[in-house]
Amino acid sequence: MFTPTPTAESYRVNTLAGTIIPVMNDDGTITVATKDDVPIAAVFVLASTTPAFAWVNPSVLISSTARSSSSTAMPAASLVDFSKYEGLGNDFILVDDRDKDEPSLTPDDSVSLCHRNFGIGGDGVIFALKAPTEDHDFTMRIYNSDGSEPEMCGNGIRCFAQFLKDLGADAESYRVNTLAGTIIPVMNDDGTITVDMGNPELIGANVPTTLASNFDGDSVVEQTMECNGKTWKVSAVSMGNPHAVIFVDDLETDIDFASDGPALESADVFPARTNVEFVQVMDETHLKMKVWERGAGPTLACGTGACALTIAAIRAGKIPGGNKVRVTLPGGDLFIEWDESTNKVYMTGPADFSFSGKAAVKKLP
Repeated sequence: MFTPTPTAESYRVNTLAGTIIPVMNDDGTITVATKDDVPIAAVFVLASTTPAFAWVNPSVLISSTARSSSSTAMPAASLVDFSKYEGLGNDFILVDDRDKDEPSLTPDDSVSLCHRNFGIGGDGVIFALKAPTEDHDFTMRIYNSDGSEPEMCGNGIRCFAQFLKDLGADAESYRVNTLAGTIIPVMNDDGTITVDMGNPELIGANVPTTLASNFDGDSVVEQTMECNGKTWKVSAVSMGNPHAVIFVDDLETDIDFASDGPALESADVFPARTNVEFVQVMDETHLKMKVWERGAGPTLACGTGACALTIAAIRAGKIPGGNKVRVTLPGGDLFIEWDESTNKVYMTGPADFSFSGKAAVKKLP
């Protein structure tokens, strides 16, 4: 475990408010006073009742959280090495567990790390694990920011592939074992990543949803349901994880996103809960969407959702098939192709490195 080495008992810090002097106490708390030793706010104390988070660069641990003066310091927290990536603003904490069969962190640890005030901040934690067989190169597991585990994540798998490349496991493509099956991201020369997302599941009961089938092959296409005091037309598609796709005339005026999103996510007709995509058709090759992700809430992008809504739009007759479809999300554009002859779905988009470091894992207050 890394332990910072104290370099001083106090520091004279120049600020716009004048000279401030933090004093390092033996119990691990920090007392902050002005230059004249007049306590700020009757001795403002920064104490670690539980180990706090920090990203460090490269070896300086910052580990103080505001607490009351009666707090008792706890032992130093365990540290985890991480890298932060984002795909169109859908951001993830990546952990290199390639020597392990299971994630090195618990779901609760992941909730803490994803906290945007007390942690690193992220929509989920992704673990790069050993491959289970010679038919795979790696395994990907994800814990959402609420601690739940999704089967797959489209933006997450692109970040995963870029993470592997940056770690030195450079390849043109990767065979990745996921809870949704084998997923194959391909690294393109222009820096984007194309992912063979596999076959969509269109049988309603397998998505799963209890909405009555109303379309070919026992599928659910614009089936009527009541939720949150409103009537919706829902198409159900699974890309290894469930999606409820709803077409609207105007994304800004036709929905109450903060209310309708969570209500639909947890509706009884979706026994495993569901991701919710609200979609506006812009033209025959352009769709615009907002997503409420299962286990994460509103996010800037959802790759599996972009795939699901493209399929739903073609099946509902909103757009013609056979085209590469531009899907505009709050964080940017993804490009989706559904080859109906093979039933394969391909997603192309970016994945970008943000920063890396160490984080101390703690329990949230």
